[in-house]
Amino acid sequence: MITHTIKGTTGESKIVLGERLAHLEKYLEGRKSAVITDKNVYRLYGETFPARDIIVIDTSEKIKTLNTVETLYREFLNFELDRSALVVAIGGGIVCDIAGFAASTYLRGIQFGFVPTTLLAQVDASVGGKNGVNFWGYKNIIGTFNQPEFVLADFNVLKTLEQSDLKCGFAESIKHGAIADAHLFSFMEHHINSLRNLEPESIERIVNDSIVIKSSIVNKDEREKGERRKLNFGHTFGHALEKTHGIPHGEAVSIGMVVAASLSQQRGHLSVSDVDRLQRLLQSYDLPVSIDADKSHVLNAIRKDKKRYGDSIKFVLLEEIGKAIVQDVNLKELETALESL
Repeated sequence: MITHTIKGTTGESKIVLGERLAHLEKYLEGRKSAVITDKNVYRLYGETFPARDIIVIDTSEKIKTLNTVETLYREFLNFELDRSALVVAIGGGIVCDIAGFAASTYLRGIQFGFVPTTLLAQVDASVGGKNGVNFWGYKNIIGTFNQPEFVLADFNVLKTLEQSDLKCGFAESIKHGAIADAHLFSFMEHHINSLRNLEPESIERIVNDSIVIKSSIVNKDEREKGERRKLNFGHTFGHALEKTHGIPHGEAVSIGMVVAASLSQQRGHLSVSDVDRLQRLLQSYDLPVSIDADKSHVLNAIRKDKKRYGDSIKFVLLEEIGKAIVQDVNLKELETALESL
């Protein structure tokens, strides 16, 4: 097993790679706890859950709302959770986001931990302390910065994922390589088959490298005032496409990365060959690089982006594969960039 630590203002987060879901009990330390999961994970792995109160929610992005959080609050009260209690999310990014937000705001904050069961959640969503819900369809516009006590990444549970779910995780790993680690990017170029076949050493490599990148950035900038903004590469357009076209997060981010790379090239930062290289790698994992988008709807969603400051957005660009920069980009320029979709 490999362990990483994020030292946040709300406490330390212990990330354990290779830990089994069946060993979760030892991290609960006998505390009163509630487990939040989704119906698919519960059907597949419910028998291995610790003997605790369990809340089963749906799997759709549509339930990532304040209405669901209110349901969780009611259950917490029914379970008589107090400030010494622990909330555990076992599931993908949606479950982790909702559970982390509910725990962070219930009784002004109780402890929580994650057992991410998707590749996307293991490489990204469960790590870093961002917890939130959508509002009126706008992605994560309500949320908190609060670190989970622990994150346990069991690679064995990835075997039950559909390819459509796996490729969303690959998209985030490609993002990590693109912004901060050219070696990770190259590894994913040369190990496509082993990764898509979930060979243990290859999967452990990209999860570990992604966590190294993200934990290093979060340790420097927990609340996204500077360095952490780089983790949003591809997400400005990505979140807008999620809202307006209803496509999965990883696929939306894939298209968003291509747009951001094209804008980087137009601004004189990134070479044409590196833009092509990024597109080829995304396509190697069956990720989309373009979409027939409704430009006006996408622009309207971007205007509601939480990274907007006045007429500009803090936008992540690439100088080269493995090196990102953050610049102010005005909305007019983003409108022009939309043509590349």
